[in-house]
Amino acid sequence: MSRFSTLQATSPVTLYHDGHCPFCRVEVAWLAKHRHQQRVALVDIQSSDFNAAEVGRRFDDMMGLLHVKDSQGNWYIGMDASRALYAVLGYRWLVWLSCLPGLRGIMDAGYRFFARRRVRLGQWWEKRQANK
Repeated sequence: MSRFSTLQATSPVTLYHDGHCPFCRVEVAWLAKHRHQQRVALVDIQSSDFNAAEVGRRFDDMMGLLHVKDSQGNWYIGMDASRALYAVLGYRWLVWLSCLPGLRGIMDAGYRFFARRRVRLGQWWEKRQANK
């Protein structure tokens, strides 16, 4: 896969998100109001209606990293999922920039660092928001 392959993501895409994650909820709320919201279908993997096996995935894997599936059946996982999502929303220049050598590695590492800690960070963030 080319480092710019996320620019080839075709809409509509399906974003599989954790509805219990405070950061995911903020992003989903933004996406629901986005001018290109019709390009993204939102699926809460915490919903009782969701079955990861039906989409050929394991729930634990989907909880660990963001997953996006485009209209051609291509899966994008982790930071590439974010890149594919933003590409179909019209932010292709940001995606292109995030794919450049050096910056790509830093962003991928930052995403993995955040993804492993998102639950604890989310709990901390919600407490801070409640105290404001």
